[in-house]
Amino acid sequence: LVSIAPREPEAHGLLSLMELNASRAAARTDAEGEPILLLEQDRKRWDFLQIRRGLQALGRAQRLGGEGGFYVLQAEIIACHARADTAEATDWPRIAALYQKLSARARSPVIELNRAVAVGMAEGPQAGLAIVECIAHEPALQNYHLLAGVRGDFLQKLGRHDEARAAFESAAALAGNLCDRNLMLRRARENL
Repeated sequence: LVSIAPREPEAHGLLSLMELNASRAAARTDAEGEPILLLEQDRKRWDFLQIRRGLQALGRAQRLGGEGGFYVLQAEIIACHARADTAEATDWPRIAALYQKLSARARSPVIELNRAVAVGMAEGPQAGLAIVECIAHEPALQNYHLLAGVRGDFLQKLGRHDEARAAFESAAALAGNLCDRNLMLRRARENL
């Protein structure tokens, strides 16, 4: 796409998004193939060549006036993770603001769920949980295991362990594959 439309910011935004997402592939699962949550990933296992290429593509998209584009916004979010040396150094307020812009551009309950995670990291679990509760009724999320998983995470951080366990068990029941199911069951056991 970039070679066909070299002056199209969204083509560069998509390239950036793909490079930055792929850069974390080696750190996403453990030796048994079980998922590793983003905050627990060993960032030394991220592919820094792909990160550099992704950031270059993002810079090109921005120079072409792509600020606010659907793919550019998503790439900017992932770039915040890629630029942070540690999970603790991640610029969560910026990520929350970028998700707000993305949500205004493309209304989606999944984008709102991701915004809830970012808000929860930036402002605390109660703020994130408030967003989750507002979107919990959305038909598109009724069978989406990550809604219950995110809710469980916030409840766990708030010390509401019985509710967190129930949320993770619900997420496990909805999970579409064994790896996600096992992760949610492990999270449920952490709340016994």
